[in-house]
Amino acid sequence: MKNPLCDELLLLQPTTTDVEDLYSCYISNFTFNAFLIITTVVFNSVTIQALRRASFLPKPLKTFLLSLAVSDLGVGVVAQPLYLLLLVRWLQKNNEYYPSCALYTVYALTGIFFSVSSFFGVMALSADRFLAIHLHLRYKECVTHKRVVSGVVTLWVLSIILSLFMLWVLPNVATAVHTTVCVACLSISAVFYSKIYLAVRRHKNQIQVLQVQKRKQDVITTTTDLTRSRKSAIGTFYVYLMFFICYVPLVCTFAATLAFDSSSAIKISTISSWTLVFFNSSLNPAIYCWKLRHLRHEIIDLLPNFIPNYRRREPRIPVRKCE
Repeated sequence: MKNPLCDELLLLQPTTTDVEDLYSCYISNFTFNAFLIITTVVFNSVTIQALRRASFLPKPLKTFLLSLAVSDLGVGVVAQPLYLLLLVRWLQKNNEYYPSCALYTVYALTGIFFSVSSFFGVMALSADRFLAIHLHLRYKECVTHKRVVSGVVTLWVLSIILSLFMLWVLPNVATAVHTTVCVACLSISAVFYSKIYLAVRRHKNQIQVLQVQKRKQDVITTTTDLTRSRKSAIGTFYVYLMFFICYVPLVCTFAATLAFDSSSAIKISTISSWTLVFFNSSLNPAIYCWKLRHLRHEIIDLLPNFIPNYRRREPRIPVRKCE
């Protein structure tokens, strides 16, 4: 049975003229991705260790963040090195050095697998933060650790199925399906965050009413819970926002390949979009470190184990002035 991915490879594979025109594009993408592999592997390895040690995070949120970090680590360990190999093969003008169908198949399957798992992970994060604010006191009762683990495993299994789907259908059909899944995940996440925004506004109004009624204990309890949920929701929203920015160009490229024939512009767009997607895997740990204060402290404590000659900054001891 013929592998449909071989047909997709022929659409993306540059001609001799294309190699001349796209040479600078290949070189710049190769250089940037070689750097991104290091940052992606180091940053996500540190993040995974920090999340495992973080006892302050709610278990559901911790599980979803771990799942997303593992997906990002897989990008740096598997997908990006294969992508660099593809670029090297395309830079060689002799056709006998062009990437084989087997190489492109492995790259496409792993790339789709980790990207789809990331889409599902971001959508699950938005759903979890929505439930944390919407259910409020009933959140721990409804969103148990066992249910979250089962949901994460289900999403990873679906990612495997969708990646293998490319082996059974025509490239255009697979592209249409994956584009639909991407748009659906981004749209669902956007709905969840809009509902989170409305829920936070409603809770603020309730707090103001309690303050007018001078029910101080209720105000303190409600404000503390709302602040915690709001901070975690803002942190995951930034993850979604950067994910949206990095993945939308690839989704648009998928749509363009369905509407137009393969050209140099399409090939440039595809290569650059893949690089932007890989860049997202390095950005997520930075967002965690920026928006989750306690996790940032764990990451700083772990950095000496991953970066040679890293020196932990010692706290300054105030010097008392002589009187």
